[in-house]
Formats: sequence, structure tokens, C-alpha cells
Amino acid sequence: MKNMLTITLAAVLLCGAGVAPAAAQSREQRQMMADIRMLQEQTQELNVAIMTLTQALQDSLKAVNTRLDDANNSTRKGFADQKVIIDDMGKDMRAIRERVDDTNVRVSNVREELEALRSSIPVGPQITAAPTDPADPNAVPPTTPPPAPPPPSTAGLSPTRMFDTARADYAAAQWSLAVTGFDAFLKTFPRSEMADDAQFYIGETYYFQNRWPDAVAAYNQVIQNYPMTNAVPDAYYKRGLAQERLGQLDAARESWNTAVTKYPDSDAGRLAKQALDRVARLQPQP
Repeated sequence: MKNMLTITLAAVLLCGAGVAPAAAQSREQRQMMADIRMLQEQTQELNVAIMTLTQALQDSLKAVNTRLDDANNSTRKGFADQKVIIDDMGKDMRAIRERVDDTNVRVSNVREELEALRSSIPVGPQITAAPTDPADPNAVPPTTPPPAPPPPSTAGLSPTRMFDTARADYAAAQWSLAVTGFDAFLKTFPRSEMADDAQFYIGETYYFQNRWPDAVAAYNQVIQNYPMTNAVPDAYYKRGLAQERLGQLDAARESWNTAVTKYPDSDAGRLAKQALDRVARLQPQP
């Protein structure tokens, strides 16, 4: 009987010893599981917070990009508007400059016409009392010679009209009328932009009449009086031709060399080069 009790007690003790560690282990597992669940919940909360922050950051970036795009568009539009305004101002300035130039030309023409009118107003003859000899009261008073006929009046003629009239006489081979017209133009409008052409046409008129010395003198007037005009290259070339007709070959070469050296790209310069080559071929070789 005692043995049975001993065996039973030992078995109970053994069972109690096995049940106590199992219960302790179960509590630890439950605690670990609770901690794991808590960590999982915290991780989910962190993920939600990160997603929320990411979405807010994306929205902020999108808003900033939109503002930047709007600012860029506004800047580009402002630059475009400024460019349009500047272009319009440039066009207006060009139009104003053209109008000013046209006004200056008109003022110059009016000034020249006024000078022509002033110079064309005839001055009344001066009457001087004839001296009388008190010693001879019956002396016959001296007779005055008749006044010379006045030159053709240029009153009211514009520079363009006078120049065109003289050039029409030149084209019709009315040499005397052409020279008279161009000379009157130069005297009436000496500062006109067409003065160099008028002087050159005088030289051309003499040239076509074979009046070589007069032609050379007229071309010299072009070169001396109008050195910066477009008639000077032609004056050098034609002066050389007139000097060649006079037998002045050295002077002709000098005129042509000047045209070639100073105005190589002009028609007169190219013609002067041809004239030099022609004269060089005609001269006998030493």
C-alpha cells in the first residue's frame, strides 16, 4: 500500500513538474506574440504616415511645378510682348527717320528755290545824276546806253525741273542750250545734290563737240569741286579720253591710273583699266 502511495505521489510530482514549465513557456509566447502584433501595428502606422507624407510631398511638388510653369509662361509672354513692343518702336523710328529725311530734302529744295527766287529778282537800274558844267548851261546831257537784255529768268523753277530741262537738251544734242541750262543750274543751286552731275554733263557736252580742252577743264571742275560724289570716277576716265585726243598720253595714263587705283570696283575703273591695256598694246615695243 505504501509503495502504491509512493508511486502515485511520485507520478503527481512528476506531472506537476512538467506542467509548470509548459505554462511558463506559454506565457512567454503569448507575450512575444503580443509584442509582435504591437510591432506590426506600429509598422502599419508608420507605413500609413510615410504614404501620407509622400502624397503630401508629391502634391507640393506638383503645385511648385505648376507655379514654375506659370512663372515661365508669364516670363516668356512678357519677353514676347516686350519684343513686339521693341519691334514696333523700331518700325516707328524707321518711319520717323524716313519722314525726317524726306522733310530735310523738301526743306533743302525749298531753300534752294528761295535762293533762286532771291537771285532772280531783278535789281532796278541805278540812276545817277549827270554832272553839269555850270560854265556851259547849253551843254547836251550825255546819253545812257540801252540796258543789256536780262538773262532767261529762273524764278519759280525747282532744281529738278531745271536739271531735267537741261538734260533733255543734252539728250536732243542741243549742246549750247544744254551747257547754258547746266551752267544756270549750277549758279542757281550750287549746293544741290545734282550739282556734280550737272558739271559732269557740261564736260560731256564739250566732249561730244570735240572741244577737248573745254572738256578737260569741265572734268577738272567735277574732281576739284565735288571730290566725294559718284561723278568723280567717270570724270577721271573721261578726262583721260579727252587728254588722249589731245595727244597727252602721259596725262591720260595718270587719269586712268587714278580711276583704277581709287575706284577699282566702279564701271569707270574697269573702263580705265581697259583703256590702259589698249594704249599699252598700241605703243611699239622697245
